[in-house]
Amino acid sequence: MSQPTTAPRARRRPAAWISLAAAGSLLLGACADPTEEEADEGQEGEASGAVTIGSADFPESEVVAYLYAHALEDSGVEVSTSMNIGSREAYVPALEDGSIDLIPEYTGNLLFYLEEDSEATDADSINDELPAALEERGLEMLTPAEAESTDAVVVTSETAEDWDLTTIGDLADQSEDITFAGPPEFQERSVGIPGLEENYGLEISEFTPISDGGGPATVDALVSGDVTAANIFTTSPALPENDLVVLEDPESNFPAQQVVPIISSDAMDEDIAETLDAVSELLSTDELIELNDRVSGSENQEPSDAARDWLEEQGLIEG
Repeated sequence: MSQPTTAPRARRRPAAWISLAAAGSLLLGACADPTEEEADEGQEGEASGAVTIGSADFPESEVVAYLYAHALEDSGVEVSTSMNIGSREAYVPALEDGSIDLIPEYTGNLLFYLEEDSEATDADSINDELPAALEERGLEMLTPAEAESTDAVVVTSETAEDWDLTTIGDLADQSEDITFAGPPEFQERSVGIPGLEENYGLEISEFTPISDGGGPATVDALVSGDVTAANIFTTSPALPENDLVVLEDPESNFPAQQVVPIISSDAMDEDIAETLDAVSELLSTDELIELNDRVSGSENQEPSDAARDWLEEQGLIEG
């Protein structure tokens, strides 16, 4: 975990709207007047110290986490980071036990992780159900970004042509010949291998677990022919770079996946909500693809640098 760092307070910039704010106006202990903090001691939802921001173990999650970190630092919030924690199975408990306070998430997959029986697949239904599922765990969601990074089943253009593939269901007749790459948890999650089997009759003969969230190792396995299909996010710059084909998902096995900040209720306050909502307001899918390209493409920027540059370009922080 990095040491907390601070940045000068910048002029507050308004957000489009603030969703799901915690009851009452809360102040971070690190920014509060000591007298006021003492007077407010014991009030529900009081936060103190640095806000610890985490990320999952793939570049897109890390760069979005740094968007949150730099924006909050610029607003005067004390921030520490704990990047590349692992999968949802690792970082959700970390949020619940206070090891971290904030992390970027994806609405659909998070809902299915929390509520396996949910049947919501479109963005509105997911965003209606998710707050209650989070509240049970002492967590809250802020305003989802327009940016959407959806799971996909991806093949090479050669495989798509040879097997005449357009949809995921077209793979079913080739089940015996399919080797599939994805994160280890994809084998068990309802939107992973079990969902592909239920929705499309796809019976994977061999699964190769790769823990990079559809990143370079997964792409290399697919392009080299070590596997015939893989789980890769639709915002990956590797898709156009390698002429990869995203198979259509007519049965909506993969739900809507808007990028959203998830925060512990104990760390939540209106200033944090305002700052993060301003970031989400400007984070479109195209902007997220560009950020991924800066990190995983030819520019090969560090996630922290790419995030800071983007925030400056958008006028959200001062250079």
